[in-house]
Amino acid sequence: MRRLKHFLVRHEPAGRQLSQIKAAAGATIAMTLVGALATWAGLPLLLGPLGGTVALVFTQPNSALAQPVNIVGGYVLAAAMTALMVALWPGHWWLATIFVGVAVAAMLALRVSHPPAGAVPLLALGGSVAPATLFETILAGALCLVVIALIHHRLPPKVQYPRKVE
Repeated sequence: MRRLKHFLVRHEPAGRQLSQIKAAAGATIAMTLVGALATWAGLPLLLGPLGGTVALVFTQPNSALAQPVNIVGGYVLAAAMTALMVALWPGHWWLATIFVGVAVAAMLALRVSHPPAGAVPLLALGGSVAPATLFETILAGALCLVVIALIHHRLPPKVQYPRKVE
């Protein structure tokens, strides 16, 4: 029972209610705008990994994983790795699982880790995004979320975003 206690401890500090409401509203508005952009541009932008990005960028804006360079860099790197995978070895489901690890390793090596981007190779496998439009779809979604986050975090209660280099 004592070991179970370590799994149940909350590691996030208690938040202020106004900040929590702002984060939830920001996430909702961001995904709504991404959905509108998807309709306008004809790209399938309402993707699971972008939902993960929204959760990070609006609830944990000071996290290294939520910084613009990590969001855009992680997604671009994962999309490039996925494009390579699809070009060289199309149709092999097991390669998508390996390329999740390859994308994660590349993000770590280049210090642009963004966990939701690790799912990009699975998007190509799952058929939710055509391989030919995967790169532009992922880039458009990532840039849209970063721009919205930059605006959102300047509204009261203000949050320093992106994090300042010390």
